[in-house]
Amino acid sequence: MHIVSIEDLWFRYRGSDDWILRGVSLDIGRGEFVVVTGRSGCGKTTLCRCLNGLIPQFYEGELKGSITVAGLDVTKTPVSRMASIVGMVFQNPSSQLFMLTVERDVAFGLENLGVPKDEIRKRVNWALEMLGIPDLRFRAPHELSGGQQQRVAIAAILAMQPQVIILDEPTAYLDPYTSLSIFNLLKELNSRLKLTVILVEHKLEFASSLADRIIVMDGGRIVVEGDPREVFMKDLSIYGVRPPSIPRLFLKLAGCGLQFKRIPLTVEEAVNVFREVHLKVDRS
Repeated sequence: MHIVSIEDLWFRYRGSDDWILRGVSLDIGRGEFVVVTGRSGCGKTTLCRCLNGLIPQFYEGELKGSITVAGLDVTKTPVSRMASIVGMVFQNPSSQLFMLTVERDVAFGLENLGVPKDEIRKRVNWALEMLGIPDLRFRAPHELSGGQQQRVAIAAILAMQPQVIILDEPTAYLDPYTSLSIFNLLKELNSRLKLTVILVEHKLEFASSLADRIIVMDGGRIVVEGDPREVFMKDLSIYGVRPPSIPRLFLKLAGCGLQFKRIPLTVEEAVNVFREVHLKVDRS
């Protein structure tokens, strides 16, 4: 069942002659983990803004086509209603954290929706536990590390209990180790809660192995999409995308005449593929 359906979507910002999105059609299944990538300016962020109603209700412009999320026409549904269905986390978590304590930040969205106090308390406790940060409850957000701040930002969205969570390059300001912990956290939330995750990301080294599907955008269009192993067998350099190192290595080996049943995405998968090749050679 599709939770997101987009058909022939075109959009250009007010005052601009250039279409940022050009005929985008996309279906995303409930509980799917999708990674969207592409060079800067290809339309990724604009597409995300269309999914929660910020476009066209906040960012004005000309929109053609249809956008449906959880059965609702996004262009006609108030942003306040969409906020409880689609949550969005931005690049810089500090832009979403402005209260005096973590607890208050996580509760902020719920308070604005008029959720009863007892329910707010339950949801805040649950979200902090899910993110593994109950010990940060009374800390000031500006005193936290970048990784901790991002977890708080995700907890604030998760407390709203959305059906879809969109993350626009959430690890842009994080080191590789912290980035990996955030990606693993997102996959855990996706698996445990059946939460639909749409992740806009350039760091494919970590994110690709978690995704059910990779979507590559260029010039406002979707140019490649599919299973990560299939996507990385294509030449993505023409779209400004650099595949992860392991798929690149195996594609080079395949170009030298070695045959593989599948292109691995992780070190563990690569080891298993090499073992299969080794056994095949021994038997021959």
